[in-house]
Amino acid sequence: MNSNSAQNDTRWANEVFPTDLVVLDLLRRTPSLTTAEMAVAMEVTATAVRQRLNRLMGQGYVERITSKAGRGRPTHKYRLTTKGERKTGANYADLALALWDEIRSIEDPDVKQGLISRIAKRLVEMYASQIHGEDAHERIHDLMALFIGRQIPLEYEEDTEGKPVLNVLACPYPDLAEQDRAVCALERAMFAELVGQNMELSHCRLDGESCCTYELTQINSESESV
Repeated sequence: MNSNSAQNDTRWANEVFPTDLVVLDLLRRTPSLTTAEMAVAMEVTATAVRQRLNRLMGQGYVERITSKAGRGRPTHKYRLTTKGERKTGANYADLALALWDEIRSIEDPDVKQGLISRIAKRLVEMYASQIHGEDAHERIHDLMALFIGRQIPLEYEEDTEGKPVLNVLACPYPDLAEQDRAVCALERAMFAELVGQNMELSHCRLDGESCCTYELTQINSESESV
């Protein structure tokens, strides 16, 4: 994130130094890092990193975790707090939590699943006009551009068979996902509809993975465009 985009991010106006936003974005992409690792990634001195971390810890957005292996000196790493994840990865967090709690309280599983499916379809309708690719590879790149524009970092790669793989480096719904994995199912269904192919969640942050990974189960050459 460059300084201009940081300065223009109204969510953080009068709250976080523009240079500190780089730290927050880095910790969204990688769950925990040492001071030295952040200094290398941001190409600044360790002293500059510590100054930024101290400010962010004072505001409650970052916390330090300590681990000790053997007789050596303990290792200090830094990660986003729940407050930090909510601030960087979700808008209208309180409203979303309240609405999701109401969905979870529905006892009839068919009614609940039907509502979740309709929510996924509504999201697809909102985003479909921004997906223009002719095939799955192009659509995934459109999808990446869409979410990166919403401050959700995604990465693209291909498996050994050349099929697209989508890595979601920061959860768009951190609080919701912690409560109910149905959010993951909703996201998978939305991605599949937008890409026009069946997709599966092969790795999940809730299982201790570094990111959520979505893979195409197969590529249907005659799938219709979104």
